[in-house]
Amino acid sequence: MTCSASTSARHAATSAPGHLVAGALLAGTLALFAAPALAQTAESGKMSPQTANQGSAAPAQAATPPDPSILRVCASEVEAPFSQKDGKGFENRIAGVLAQAMGRKAVFVWTSKPAIYQVRDQLDAKLCDVVMGVDTGDTRVLSSKPYYRTSYVLVTKTDRNITAADWNDPQVKALNRFVIRFYSPGETVLKRLGKYEDNAAYLYGLVNFRSPRNQYVQVPGERVVSEVANGEADIAFAFAPEVARYVKSSQVPLRMNLAGTSLTKFDGTELPLHYDQSVAVRLGDTALLAQIDAALVKARPQIDEILAEEGIPLLKPNS
Repeated sequence: MTCSASTSARHAATSAPGHLVAGALLAGTLALFAAPALAQTAESGKMSPQTANQGSAAPAQAATPPDPSILRVCASEVEAPFSQKDGKGFENRIAGVLAQAMGRKAVFVWTSKPAIYQVRDQLDAKLCDVVMGVDTGDTRVLSSKPYYRTSYVLVTKTDRNITAADWNDPQVKALNRFVIRFYSPGETVLKRLGKYEDNAAYLYGLVNFRSPRNQYVQVPGERVVSEVANGEADIAFAFAPEVARYVKSSQVPLRMNLAGTSLTKFDGTELPLHYDQSVAVRLGDTALLAQIDAALVKARPQIDEILAEEGIPLLKPNS
């Protein structure tokens, strides 16, 4: 899912409500978060015409037989670097080569909402047929064989020579200012280090002190990286695809270290930090899933090239 829907869901399960973490917690947490957020949007009168039209158009579009010559891709306008309206999001590009490998044309069905809503509001409503970049095994959908695996990362200035890959490393513990994305494992890291309260005012300042309690509020990946590059933060902790593009293009040399395989939460449960990423289809749509799995094999070289251009560090798929 573009910040992916999965990243959004993953973030949601980490703290309480939120943008997309980890396995079985995903679907329930997302549902709890999405409903109040949507309600607040409607109550505040800020629902866009596009959003309103999506809701009313869903039954008619759902009744229309799918065109076998196209692949309808759920896409968000506000999930750079995953998805962008100009098509430069790396998941948009991967969707394009996937559709081509299937002998189809990719048609993007855009929403102005964050990717956290894509499964519920677009895929399940049959406005589109695939969501890119979900965590493999996401129980809300059928997920394809993974087309890449990556990790959470620690981002620092190169000249600081911080080589730590473990959040509990003394090099990390000695730092004071952390920039993270809300609802992510980064929140757990800060709480385990006893530094969450010290960083709270700084982090909320990055989103103009909007509360994420009843609405979806997020620090963009580009802002996460720029905070480190300009010296406002000592270190960033983020999912690699959210920040890799900006680390790569930064005029200030930055280091991106892969995080360890997991993080132990206060209740003793393990929170994974490495994830396989897949294409999602609706539950029960096994025919389309089989076509996507075959096309992913065919499109493998092009997908790998896009991921390399993006600068995303890759791990061997786990599934």
